[in-house]
Amino acid sequence: MKILIIQQRYGIGDMVIFLPYIQAISKKFDTPISLLCKESSKATDIFEEDKHINEIITLDKEKDGLGGFFKLSKELKKRNFDKAFIFNSSLRYNLVGKFSGIKSIHQYPLFRSKDNIVHSAKVFTENITGQIVSTEPNLKIQGKENNFQKNFKHICLGISASGPTKRWDIDNYVKLCRELTKRENCKFYIAAGKNDIDLINKLKSSDIGNNCESFEKLSIRETLPIIKNCDFYIGSDTGFAHLSVALGIKALTLFMDSPVMAYGRYSPRMVTVEPEGENDSTKHDTLGKNKISFKKVLSEAIKLLD
Repeated sequence: MKILIIQQRYGIGDMVIFLPYIQAISKKFDTPISLLCKESSKATDIFEEDKHINEIITLDKEKDGLGGFFKLSKELKKRNFDKAFIFNSSLRYNLVGKFSGIKSIHQYPLFRSKDNIVHSAKVFTENITGQIVSTEPNLKIQGKENNFQKNFKHICLGISASGPTKRWDIDNYVKLCRELTKRENCKFYIAAGKNDIDLINKLKSSDIGNNCESFEKLSIRETLPIIKNCDFYIGSDTGFAHLSVALGIKALTLFMDSPVMAYGRYSPRMVTVEPEGENDSTKHDTLGKNKISFKKVLSEAIKLLD
């Protein structure tokens, strides 16, 4: 049996959150699946070693619009899929499945405008499998030994984010690292890329810079074993926070302008800090980055340090 799963959201964090449901469908039908997704989700890097996924089909710009509709349908038709599971409410993907000759298509209710990403995926998958599906993502990486110095705490530092409203001021991170190093020997791994070079350089040029290494020249695939061998993560609600959770470490995640009930409650490894005055209420347009309490973040970080 050949199975297609469609998950078209852009983010790395989104893709991580869908991992338990992709795996559950693969297990239900006892076959690895093909995954149709955006290149920005970095699924090729994330799932390189996952036996539940045997093919990544990329949704690129050539598959947009009317011409892209027929190009995508033709590409899928060549693969002769028996079933498709669509993790969205889009009529477009429903029609793509039908034009591709897929006879069994399962999908969220059409035209649904809003949903909780975790709840909708969980209910959808459990209806398919007939079993309870854990929301906890589990990303396996084989043969990656921990060669980190044992007399240090190794901390993944998520200073970047998908937009400025989700990014805590870099001076707060410098101050935080300084306070943590007073309590323990710490090494910090800066989870940010080439577009964040100014932020990276500010950390590296500070008084804690000698204890920092950066991900700026690494692919997502290359960062995975580093993250896995860290003691914990501190930083924004970004893809690196969700990768940390999936790799089995705790993530102290600062929710400033994204829905905490959707992205911050699917795993006990996700420890959250919201802006002052918010309590399980942070969402898009909260715009709370200047109301994240430094004292609260430090307190939670010390708990993880201990």
